[in-house]
Amino acid sequence: MTGQAPRGIPDEQFNELFAALTCHRDRALVAFWVSTGARASELLGARCGDADPGQQLITVVRKGSRALQSLPGSPDAFVWLRLYQAELHGLVPAGRDEPLWWTLRRPFRQLSYHAAYRMFTRVNAALGTGWTLHDLRHSAAYRMARDPQMPLTDVQWVLGHAHLSTTQLYVSAPAEDVIAAVLAHYARRRQETDPPHAAEEPTVVYRSESLDVLFGKDGQ
Repeated sequence: MTGQAPRGIPDEQFNELFAALTCHRDRALVAFWVSTGARASELLGARCGDADPGQQLITVVRKGSRALQSLPGSPDAFVWLRLYQAELHGLVPAGRDEPLWWTLRRPFRQLSYHAAYRMFTRVNAALGTGWTLHDLRHSAAYRMARDPQMPLTDVQWVLGHAHLSTTQLYVSAPAEDVIAAVLAHYARRRQETDPPHAAEEPTVVYRSESLDVLFGKDGQ
C-alpha cells in the first residue's frame, strides 16, 4: 500500500448505496464487507460452516498467509444472511462444506469474484458513483480505527495487516470528512462571533378608552 490515504465511503453515501441493493444476498455481502473488513475474495470463499451467527463470527481464509481467521460481523450482516439462506432453502446444497454464496440464476453456482464485481458495478452505475469492493474494506477500517474505544492493534488484527504502520493510515480522517468538519467549524464560529439579530419591537395595541383619555373623545 502506498502512502496515499485509502478511500472510504462516507456514511451517507454508503446508506444510499446499500438502499440501491436489490436482493438479500447482496445486502448480506456488503454488510459483511463493511463490518468485518474482509477482502472481497476472502468473504466470497466462505463455506456454510464458516458462518457462526451464535458467536457473530465468520471465518475466512486470509489472502497471502492462507491462515484461517474468524472475524466479528455486525448483527445486521447476520440478519441479512439469515434472510438470504431462507430464500435458498431447498434450492442449493446446505452442507457445512458447501459454498455460502451462490449465483442468483439457475443453474446455481458458487458466486465468483467477477460476478460480485459486476453486481457492484451495476449498483454504481445506477447511482452514478465509482466505489469499488475494496473501498468497503477501507470503510470498515476507517470506522474501526476512528473508534476511541478500539485499540489500533485490535484493528490491525482484524484487517490482517502485517505492520501497524499500514493500519495507522486509517487513523486520519478521509479528505471529505476533514472538509465537512472544517465547514462545520466555520459555521460554529460564525454563530459565536455574529451579533444576535435585534429583536423586533413588539406591536403595541392601545385600548380605545386609553386613546380617548389621551386625545380627547371624538378628537376634541
